[in-house]
Formats: sequence, C-alpha cells, structure tokens
Amino acid sequence: MPPTLASLVHHSALKLTVRAGEDHLDVPVRWAHVSELADPVPYMEGGELLLITALKLDAEDPEAMRRYVKRLVGAGVVGLGFAVGVNYEEIPDALVDAAEEEGLPLLEVPRRTPFLAISKAVSAAIAADQYRAVTAGFAAQRELTKQALSAGPEGLLAALAAQVDGWAALYDASGAVVAAAPEWAGRRAARLTAEVERLRERPAPASAVVGGPDNPDGQDRVELHSLGTGRRPRAALAVGTAAALGTAERYAVHSAIALLTLTTERSRSLHEAEQRVGAAVLRMLLAGEPDHARAVAGSLYGGLLDAPFRIIVAESAPGSAARADGDALGGIAEAAESAAARAGEAVLVVPEGERLVVLAADGGAAVAACAAYAATLEAGRAVPEQTAGDEAELVVGLSAPAGPIAAAAAYKQAEQALSVARRRGRVLVEHEQLAAGSVLPLLADDAVKAFADGLLRALHEHDATGRGDLVASLRAWLSRHGQWDAAAADLGVHRHTLRYRMRRVEEILGRSLDDPDVRMELWLALKATSPE
Repeated sequence: MPPTLASLVHHSALKLTVRAGEDHLDVPVRWAHVSELADPVPYMEGGELLLITALKLDAEDPEAMRRYVKRLVGAGVVGLGFAVGVNYEEIPDALVDAAEEEGLPLLEVPRRTPFLAISKAVSAAIAADQYRAVTAGFAAQRELTKQALSAGPEGLLAALAAQVDGWAALYDASGAVVAAAPEWAGRRAARLTAEVERLRERPAPASAVVGGPDNPDGQDRVELHSLGTGRRPRAALAVGTAAALGTAERYAVHSAIALLTLTTERSRSLHEAEQRVGAAVLRMLLAGEPDHARAVAGSLYGGLLDAPFRIIVAESAPGSAARADGDALGGIAEAAESAAARAGEAVLVVPEGERLVVLAADGGAAVAACAAYAATLEAGRAVPEQTAGDEAELVVGLSAPAGPIAAAAAYKQAEQALSVARRRGRVLVEHEQLAAGSVLPLLADDAVKAFADGLLRALHEHDATGRGDLVASLRAWLSRHGQWDAAAADLGVHRHTLRYRMRRVEEILGRSLDDPDVRMELWLALKATSPE
C-alpha cells in the first residue's frame, strides 16, 4: 500500500496532530512538498502533502485562507501540514475553518519535527511500496510462467485472474473466446467481441479500456490487449477487475501478455510448418497419390483425408484493395481455421500467393464459416449502382464433395466455380450450383459474344439490305427443331419460303444445317447475341 495521511499520522516519530479533515485521511500521498509561496498551485501535480510555516501568508485572514485552501483542493493537494512554533504558535482559526469547510486534511506539525523527517517518511514508504510491488510482480511472473508451462493458456489465465482478483479471457484471431477464468467469465468476455474486433484493426501492440464503476453494463473495468508481433494481432487478452490495476497487478498483466505473445508466436511458427506440410499433402493429392499424401500427413489432419471433403479456392480480385494487403484472404483463412478449432475439426489451409486453397470436411464448421464470410462480403457490396461486371474484393469457388482419389477433379471444380464467380461479379459460387443451373448465363462472357457476333455477322449484313429476314427465320427453325410447317407458321410464311431462306443461310455461312454441331453453335450464338 502507498503511504496515506493516516499512516503518517500514526507514524510514532512524526507526532502529527489532525486539526481538520479527519474523514479524508485514507487518501494516498504521492509526495511531500515544502512551499512558502502565496500561490504554490502552478507547481503542484496533485496528490501532494503540502508543508508550510505560513511565512508569506496572512493565515489569520478568513477570506484569504478560504481562497488559498480552495485553490489547493482544486490542484489536487491531498493534505496540508502546518508547522507551529515558527511563525505562529498554533494554527490560526481562519485556516482551520477554511480547511474544515473544504474537507482538506490539516495536520499540525510540532516544532521538533522537521519537514525533512516527513519527506523522508513519505519517500521511504513509497520506496517500500514499490519494492513490495516489484517483489510481488516477480512472484506473479514466476507463477504465471509455471502455469503457462504446465497447464498452458488455461492455467495462465486462472493464475492471472487470481493475481488481479478478477477475471481473464483469451480471444483467437477471429475475436472468439478461446478460454476464460473463472469459468463464469466466458459469458462476460463474449459480450466484448465487438471491442476486440475494433482492437484488432489497430496495429499491434494495442490496448483499450472498456467499462468501469460507472458502466451501466457492469461494474467491472476491462483492459483489452492485442497479442502478437505481426501487423495484424493474432489474439487478444481481456482482464476484468473491480478497480484500476495497481503496480503489482500491472506487473502480472504485462507478464501474461509477454508469455501469451511467446505462445502465440510459437504457435504461428508451428502453424507455418503445418502449412508447408499441408502444401506437400495437397500437391500429392492433386498428383493422384493419396496413399503418399496420407503417409506424409500422418495424424496431423486426423481423418480429413478419409472422409468426404470439399476444396475451396479463393483469390483476391485483380486490382482490388485485397490484393495489396491480403486482408480478405487472411480473413477467410482465419474464419476457416478458427471455426475448425472450435469444432475440433481438422482443416488444411495452403496459401499460394494471391490464392488460398482450403481442404475441409464436407458439412463441417470450416466450410460453413467460409460461406458465411463470403456472404458477409457479398452483403457489404450489394449496393444499387453495382452491376454483375464489377470486381469483388474476393472471389471464391467451392467444389462438390469428393474423396482423396478425386481430389484433382474437386480442385478443377473449385477453379471452374471461381472463374464463374469472377465473371459474374459474385463472391462465392458452388460447383453444384452450376450443375443444377443453366448454361445460358455463361454465354455472357465477352469471348463468347465476340464469337457469336463473328458467326452471325454475314446473316445480319444480308438482312440489313432488306432482301429477307434470315436471322429471325433461322431462330424460328432451330426453335422448332427443324420442323418446317411449325416454324413457317410461327413466321407467317409458306414453308417453301422458309426452305429457300435456310438454303441461303447455308450458302452465306458455308455450313450445312444437317450437322448437329453447326445447329448447336448457331443456336448458342443466337442466345448469346439476343437471349430473349
């Protein structure tokens, strides 16, 4: 405990007597300062015990003493020590009344007690308090280190909560609560997810204080600290207490931050090693060597390679902000890994430059988390002025369920879905959606339109001369599967007229309409240039 006015009053060698403000003696004293200035306020920092002999004060003037004491209280002075037997044989009533009125503790200092003795007593008490704090801090550091080594982050959090007489919680890179101590603190920590997310947007190291005694959401004061040495924090620590942390508690929190940061960085190194193994496993799967992939993976990925899985291919859109800082790719990787960790699933995440490949269990939490992340990005860019041709910040392709033998096919499916997502301006496209849908939306590709325009240009040029309507006739004939009478009826012409027009189409294009490939190309060209 730091020195207080009460502890100085009870100091047997000082012989101090309380003359006013007896109810405010429990205030800590930061320093003892001697000043005979009529206005010492400009030289005060707050928390001082001011020692005077009233050498330059008219201590018997009630109005002057009221102004003097009021200024001292406004400057944060916690007590006034008045030496008797120097300029005044006793403390003047005007000063006693003013101190009593303002609630400022007024201590009578006997002549035989020098101000230096009081200063030494305050200094010694402060030094002793700091020594106790440092000693307690080292003890806390040893205990936290012991718990971190023997029981991991959970044990460290429990020890930290005991040290600060409060609670502690650890968050992962996505802002989800990983562990909390005591157990009930998990609910309180979960309500701070938004604050943790805002903290993660700031460069590490970063900290913030949430709540306090006046907080309507609760009486605890919570400190949030980012963990990690990278540009983006990989975790966060929350510490909740009933009041501001003291010196010893601050040592404990800083020790916990250092230990958790070391754990986080070690985990990152292990994670990077796992990614290198994962990249090798993925290459073997795509090369059609599932047995070798299982041998290399060992137990690292559990039963992931033996059950149906999906492959997710994500990449930053060309020219988007995500390409510069990788936040979108990093975000979907964090979403997959955090969801898998919480669900106890294995997941394989392999960065490939501006592309990310994820292999995750079909129907598992990681796949759902990737889809949810993509949906959030999709919702964020769904504005009226945006068109299907706009670039998305991230494009993602999701394969159909597959096994190890079909990994290469699943990867190709994911790439195809990603290509469609990029072309349509979507964030996520599943390969199964393509199989269940229509091929017609794919005709919107510029290359397809250019081919269609080139194929039909001669017919459009013929029709522009007014010598017949070959394009409309071709469309009607193809739509009726080559049935002359039905197509002629649709056009309102005789079937011989339609037969003549189809011979002209063959002559102009130099192709036979008896060839099913030619019919297919012409029909797709008509749909690409005029879908209705």
